[in-house]
Amino acid sequence: MVLNGFPLNIKPLEILSDEQVEAIHRGTLDILQETGVRFEHDKALKLFADSGCHVDFQKRLVKIPDYLVEECLRKAPSSFAVKARDPKNTVRIGGTTVYMMSNCGMNTLDLDTLEPKTPTLQDQDDFVKVLDALEHVHILGYGPHHNFQGVHPLMTLPMGCASRIRNSTKAMDAGGIKKCQVWNIKMAKATGQQLLGIVTVSPPLTYYSDAVEAAFDYVEVGFPVELWSGAVYGGSGPVTLAGATVMTNAELLAALVLAQLIRPGIGVIPYDFTFPIDMQRGHPFFGAVEICLHSMAFNQIWRHYRIPCGNAFFWSGKAVDYQCGYERAVSTFLAALSGANVICALGGGSMELTAHPVIAVLDDDVMGMVKRVLEGMDVSEETLAVNLIEEVGPIPGHYLNREHTRRWWKKELFIPKVADRTSYPEWVQGGKKTALENAKTRVKEILSTHTPTPLPKDQDEEINRILREAEEWYKKQGWW
Repeated sequence: MVLNGFPLNIKPLEILSDEQVEAIHRGTLDILQETGVRFEHDKALKLFADSGCHVDFQKRLVKIPDYLVEECLRKAPSSFAVKARDPKNTVRIGGTTVYMMSNCGMNTLDLDTLEPKTPTLQDQDDFVKVLDALEHVHILGYGPHHNFQGVHPLMTLPMGCASRIRNSTKAMDAGGIKKCQVWNIKMAKATGQQLLGIVTVSPPLTYYSDAVEAAFDYVEVGFPVELWSGAVYGGSGPVTLAGATVMTNAELLAALVLAQLIRPGIGVIPYDFTFPIDMQRGHPFFGAVEICLHSMAFNQIWRHYRIPCGNAFFWSGKAVDYQCGYERAVSTFLAALSGANVICALGGGSMELTAHPVIAVLDDDVMGMVKRVLEGMDVSEETLAVNLIEEVGPIPGHYLNREHTRRWWKKELFIPKVADRTSYPEWVQGGKKTALENAKTRVKEILSTHTPTPLPKDQDEEINRILREAEEWYKKQGWW
């Protein structure tokens, strides 16, 4: 069984000509073959060298010939499945299907003071339960928090992964820092699921040992991997969108080649997570519209490669306000319309610093609107309704009492869960509640009524055993 995502029933939006796509591709191959990518990992260097790459072991620099890039692109599948704990939530990433993934933040947010605060493990569990209940969340992303009260920093990622496994049956991804992937993989295997393993580049053109070690560990057990970019235009990458695209492409293709060399045919999905820098103040512009342009070009190029692709967005708005809404809506719509297969978008707050389940509930309405647009317009003899229009005629005719209206209105219209669409008198009579207030109410309702499918007792005990093993291992390494 496979969970249905959003069907892209309309032609993907393209902003590049065929000539521009080819120019970016050729520039990418030039960077890979002439400049190279740095890999801080001896095993990876040897694998590249044995596969025909020019490797400078002293500088840890790998130059990848274009024929090997093209060969690995052919080996990478155009779609792949990610097995969820509940088989009905398994996703197949690729083609023209769009899946929505939850976002993350270091801390939770006090919605009254707008101050970040360190979440508890209960905050984490509650957040995951809300994500498990939301209709338009298909994949649980890394997090949603990665900082907990009373938990050693080395254990935050394994504890976060355990929380997601225990409180949701949806597909999910998981990180790879300080060997946390070892425990993540053990927990996934113990509960009969896969993880999307995260492999992150460090721009410009560098993969540190943690990222490469995660790639080996996830791929060797047959788990597909997410390849994450992260260039800052004008900082760790070129300031021009075309230049940033070429560099990002080179970084991600280098990781794709590594994954295919480790295990030919393994599923990979590259993510565009790039943003410009504020040249006046020195911090990233997370909500910039240029990110959308870059992502649209990125999606077009990876569709050209016939490889699934994802977009990740974090926004600059600190409050749950008008800016927060328009930054999220614009970026998500453009990502979906341009053919991203996965969009990491729900629940994250300001610049990856905060995340909150109330924001995820608001985002769920946005994703429902996105879904409705992607479904497109049904044009058939019945929906054209020519005979009905002729039957009703001009005023005083109307359509309220027609069977056609009763049959079609719920199919044609998306009904949001927390947005207010009542008339003004009804809104006043109902207490003038805002969408934010409605979202707070919905979170409380979900937590009081939704019970995720629990783990069997033996699997839950195995999760505890693995977490104890992780803690003991970190202490033996002297990292604690």
